Amino acid sequence: MNTSKPVSKVLVLDDCPAHAQALKLFFDEHNLIALKVRDSNRLGSVLATNIDLGGVLLADNYGGSVEQAATSAARINALRPELPVILRSSGHAPLERLPKPLTNAACAHFNAADLTALREAVDRYIFSLDFPNALVRGIAEITQARLATLFDGVTVQRDTPSIVRDRIIFGEVFSLIPLEGNWCRGYMLMQAEEEPLLGMIDRDRAAREPGMGAGQPGFRDLNDVLGELTNLIWGAFKDRFLGQQNARDASQVQVQVPLLVNHKHRYISFGSDNPQLRFQYRLSDAASGQSVSIDQRFVFNLSWSPEDFSENAVDVDDLVESGELDLF
Repeated sequence: MNTSKPVSKVLVLDDCPAHAQALKLFFDEHNLIALKVRDSNRLGSVLATNIDLGGVLLADNYGGSVEQAATSAARINALRPELPVILRSSGHAPLERLPKPLTNAACAHFNAADLTALREAVDRYIFSLDFPNALVRGIAEITQARLATLFDGVTVQRDTPSIVRDRIIFGEVFSLIPLEGNWCRGYMLMQAEEEPLLGMIDRDRAAREPGMGAGQPGFRDLNDVLGELTNLIWGAFKDRFLGQQNARDASQVQVQVPLLVNHKHRYISFGSDNPQLRFQYRLSDAASGQSVSIDQRFVFNLSWSPEDFSENAVDVDDLVESGELDLF
């Protein structure tokens, strides 16, 4: 398995068994993880969770009729308008005769007898940005190394990278830092749940300074750790992927868009329809049983030119000179 190839979760709202096997094969071949709602009446509560999704596949007769499918489409549009909805046509009614809430919510449609249109929709609306393997692999290497350095003695595990279109905030605390180069402009977002991260900070402090009795860490300690982690990753990212590419013509007008954060709804918008590249890491300590998840996202909402991407090559002579390597 190529762990540098991101996957994406799709919510499948289709209760027709006739096409289930063909769709399952399609999902497996196109790096899609299909999720189903066990009870259509629970759709609203599922959409209201923090589950990360790249899109929704909706049958035009989901729930038993086009009217029920239209109700589901309206619910998706109200609760998660950022998610692309791909409509499967059952063939019982032409598209122009389907209810407006159903057709208005859909960005594309296909017939299960020919999955060409579904493939095109997935490429366009879910995997619309081409993330180079070297970038994905490099981000994971950089981040895992910095996490292991910041917290001594922990095990760092990483999930398969994913493409998400969610604008849902993970946890209670996050840091945001801009990224800018000739091939990209956007942000890196680091997110975590407060209590587990405070516990890990307390565990780390006790291990480094036994018997010091410094007291329980507070939110300022949490801010310091997350800020340090963000800076460490940002610096390594800049050195490895941006280098001198940051220099730009001062006369060039730079596009900016406002960021919008709604704390009540745990929502953040970067003013762009571009999907986010997501990594999730889990730090755990077998001795204490403590663990914390770190959610990392990259959104290149201002500029994205993967054809100009390049990774700064490391010169072996430099590593020998710096003492990182020895000649055998």
